[in-house]
Amino acid sequence: MGGGRVLSPVLLVGAGTGEATCGILYLASYLRRGGIEAFVRLYDGDETPAEVVRSLESLVRRVRPKLVGISLKWFHHVDRALLIARTLRKIDPSIRVVMGGNSASYWWRELSTYDCIDYVVLGDGEVPLLSICQGNPTPPNCVTRTPDGKPTRLPLGYVQGATNSEDIYYSHFDELFLSQIDLNSFSGWVAPGKGCGENCLYCGGARGNQKAAFGRAKPFLRAEESVRKDHQEIASRTWQMRYDFAGSSAEFLGSTWAGVDLSRHCCTYFLWGVPRIELVDALARTFERVYMVVDIGCFSEQQRLEQMKRGLLKPCAKDAELIALIEGSRRHPNLSVEISGIGGLPFASQATLAEEVKLVERIIDLDCVIGYQRLEAQPGALVTEHPARFDMVSEAKTFTEFLDYFERREPGDVSVPMIRFKDAKLEAAVQRTSDQVDAMAWKHRDTRRNVSVNGRTRLVNTASAARRFTLGDWLGSHRAPARVAGEEVTVVRSVDGITLSCAPTLQPRKFSDPALVQGEDGAILLAALGTFARPTTVSSAVSQLGAKVRLDPHSAKEVIDHLVDGKFLQPA
Repeated sequence: MGGGRVLSPVLLVGAGTGEATCGILYLASYLRRGGIEAFVRLYDGDETPAEVVRSLESLVRRVRPKLVGISLKWFHHVDRALLIARTLRKIDPSIRVVMGGNSASYWWRELSTYDCIDYVVLGDGEVPLLSICQGNPTPPNCVTRTPDGKPTRLPLGYVQGATNSEDIYYSHFDELFLSQIDLNSFSGWVAPGKGCGENCLYCGGARGNQKAAFGRAKPFLRAEESVRKDHQEIASRTWQMRYDFAGSSAEFLGSTWAGVDLSRHCCTYFLWGVPRIELVDALARTFERVYMVVDIGCFSEQQRLEQMKRGLLKPCAKDAELIALIEGSRRHPNLSVEISGIGGLPFASQATLAEEVKLVERIIDLDCVIGYQRLEAQPGALVTEHPARFDMVSEAKTFTEFLDYFERREPGDVSVPMIRFKDAKLEAAVQRTSDQVDAMAWKHRDTRRNVSVNGRTRLVNTASAARRFTLGDWLGSHRAPARVAGEEVTVVRSVDGITLSCAPTLQPRKFSDPALVQGEDGAILLAALGTFARPTTVSSAVSQLGAKVRLDPHSAKEVIDHLVDGKFLQPA
């Protein structure tokens, strides 16, 4: 396919709701530098199939794409990825539909049988996707079709590496986005490196699968200059930076930060193992606020060490190392730590379950956040493929089983297939412990988050400075009808990144959108924020809101509580 015809413009979308993965931004940047007009739809709030159809119809009218790329990174988006592909085929059969990402690469055989998908890109997509767009009939690392419609896969060769990834970096951020809401949805992800060198038994993206599906033999750090270009491109456009474990050295990141002021940015860093203290110090010194998430595999040291000894888990901290990290981080008042682990991993016992609860209690006593979940099935993971080896059963293993599971979910349901113990008594004990740990973790989170507010409490507006856009710029011309495109939208962001988009002059009867707080409701929220421009008591603010927007005291207090919960207002 392609036959020498250049495919431009291009539209790249994610397969799930919310923010798409940062991969489509790297892809679009690369295409732009290769002479292809590429756009991204970064944020997708559609819940129902009807909403998906309406959104894609409006996007196709605006962009007129010759090719649409669908990012299927996460396996639990497979049903939605297929819905998007089918919908595009109905809207305009001439559009070439390309699917890529981790899960697409793993399931290429199954996906390539769908006639609504023209190409499946295997592994890193920049070079293959540009090749498709340039009309190459045999693009590298792609599954295509023979003239009789049969899928064909060319030999897989890795097209990126530590020595040839210099041309992969963010660029053209003023041209990629179709709306300000898309740009403002970008959470600041930077990928310092690629791949994982470990083979954790629960992970579908472990080293073996990376090599088989991507052709990537081992992980690597990207060139420092390329990562520095990422920071230079996005620093003025995002309020935070987010990283994963790759590149976790102070020296490497310090070089990539050179010349970029990040002192007013927040940072979220996902790590496994205990980071070197130099990295912790560098993060706290560079950013206004830092949130480190440290993955320890599971909360039982005995279970953790057993898995590591068998080569089934990445190197993780011992309990003593973990506690030392938490206590050492306390010297940085702008740095918080979350400890993350999985419940219900193999080799559980009554002893390991008791260890889990004990460690969780100790971490909470240190006022450190807990991240916890039961073991889920992931395509390709060792425990998913061979649960019987661990006396376990998986709720899904094959492509069909996963697809059936997700197709049966109701809108808003975020459940995934799980892996459980065959022994009913052990499974019940594991679930009881999981419920106990969950309750402890959420109670602690609520305690940290809740602010006791009474009439004498002095609060202040800690939201970002209000920015104003026309509705057409904020939602994009594909979502905002011309008759209301000039209406003003005021946007503020809380310290946690929650965004309020208020359109007080726009009445819902003229036009409504779930991303907006409209009409009188929008005016009340903006008035409440304005009331706390300087430290003000709640009782005084209630009186002022009664005078400004004729709000009764009970309703005024509810509005204030709502803004406190979202961290738009905080104690002065």
